[in-house]
Amino acid sequence: MARFKLDEKARTAIRTLRRGATPAASKVQADLCVLGAGIAGTSAALEAAALGRKVALVDGLPTLGGQAVNSIIGTFCGLFSNGPKRTQLTHGIADGILQDLGARGALHHEVGPMTTIVYYDEVALARWIEEKVLAAGITVLLGAVLQNVVTEGRRIRELEFATRYGEVRLAATGFVDASGDAALAWMAGLPCREPEAPLYGTQMIVLENVNQALAPKRDAFEERVRQKADQYSLARKTGVVFYSPGRGTAVINMTHVETPLEPLAASANSLIGRREADKVVAFLRGEYPEVFAEARIRSYGLPGIRQTRWIVGRHQLTTEEVRAGTHFPDAVARTSWPIELHDRVEGYVWETFGDDHIHSVPLGSMTPADCDNLVAAGRCIDGDAAALSSVRVMGPCIAMGAAAAHALDLAGSGSVHHIDRAALRDRIRKNLEP
Repeated sequence: MARFKLDEKARTAIRTLRRGATPAASKVQADLCVLGAGIAGTSAALEAAALGRKVALVDGLPTLGGQAVNSIIGTFCGLFSNGPKRTQLTHGIADGILQDLGARGALHHEVGPMTTIVYYDEVALARWIEEKVLAAGITVLLGAVLQNVVTEGRRIRELEFATRYGEVRLAATGFVDASGDAALAWMAGLPCREPEAPLYGTQMIVLENVNQALAPKRDAFEERVRQKADQYSLARKTGVVFYSPGRGTAVINMTHVETPLEPLAASANSLIGRREADKVVAFLRGEYPEVFAEARIRSYGLPGIRQTRWIVGRHQLTTEEVRAGTHFPDAVARTSWPIELHDRVEGYVWETFGDDHIHSVPLGSMTPADCDNLVAAGRCIDGDAAALSSVRVMGPCIAMGAAAAHALDLAGSGSVHHIDRAALRDRIRKNLEP
């Protein structure tokens, strides 16, 4: 190991400073600003960069990937259609992820009786996102809290952020709200929706040293959870364990935790979620020692959030439209994922669809009527609670992100409400056609 003598000049090369009264904010100018670096925001940013646009990608966390990485969701849901003749419904960055992570052995497909779910290694996905964002030349701002939105008429002009390193002012022509909580729309003073009753999130954990060879069948496991939940003080009476073949690891989705928007309650519930996850581990070890006796928690994810606040769009996607498989003239994404509404602590609504069922997301559900240069993507688009629960999963979120980038690119300095729909459809046709 190389060793060096201390340079005396380096030892003394320090300075003493005092914060100025009004430190200048850093300024960024972009064609497109994407707020939220989860899967929808990443899709939007990479799509816009591929169009040659100058893109800024901002997130409140000090890392990219949003919930897909940091809440350890562990599964790509909603990518494939139902039934025996399954097709991939979402492309774009989904193709790159499936190809690249597949080549590394960092994901596997589970072909179930209804649909195909893709399990992935969250570390591999994180590195994929980071490398793609770097290669695309996207300006990244992390650990940034939105403080103010500057508007002019029907347009957003600038966002003001606070970071631990100072303030940042970011101006752009178009904006994507992929924050998950409609943070940009809310701070811009646009109308938003919130559920009147709690919708629950999940504290995910990863276990290692799991003996997967002896894992119970899913139906038997779910019945054991129902029978023994009270014995182990489990609030949620259902749950799923996602095993990673050949790795001895498992992602655990077996808790329900409220995810309020009030800051102190949200902070407290993040701690409660970990305590609930520990109860789940006690259940697994107690009921299935042959599988989990040697298991240990490799990591706790950040609190997993399903639905909190969303925009009021030109169109509210309804449960009836989802059930009917409505295909909208301005459709931008599609999925066959069930209604999956986590509206009760003990369980959730799981309403599946037939083999040929596909429902779509209209651009109208992503565009607030009162703003010309803002498009929402991901779990903060407009829908009733049940409808939103069927389109907030990763497949359609990737498609929504791509559509948001193209819609704003077509709008330019004009309005997203007046773009050429045929041109948009042509650009995203792989996400709309068989």
